[in-house]
Amino acid sequence: MTVTGKLELTIKINEFPSDVKTENNLKTFEIDCDGQIVSVTLKPKMFKKLEDAQANFPMWVAAVAGKMGQPTEKGFVLAEANIQVFEKKPKEPAVAG
Repeated sequence: MTVTGKLELTIKINEFPSDVKTENNLKTFEIDCDGQIVSVTLKPKMFKKLEDAQANFPMWVAAVAGKMGQPTEKGFVLAEANIQVFEKKPKEPAVAG
């Protein structure tokens, strides 16, 4: 017998996507995850979080989360994508004492 579970994926990125396509006001870009190409589509409000991070933070990391969607030729679609962006603070050098 199998146990039911829920598969959720989180992909961390720290660079702004260079090839973003806009269709029906939605922003679509791809993330290369160790050879698996993940296609992500975000609503403008979600994508703006990435644009704001790029503009306002010298270093940042974004967590793109969703469910595994339809397979594609090189990977899959990230369904129900959501995004959270965090400013990344440089680490303080350790003080030898």
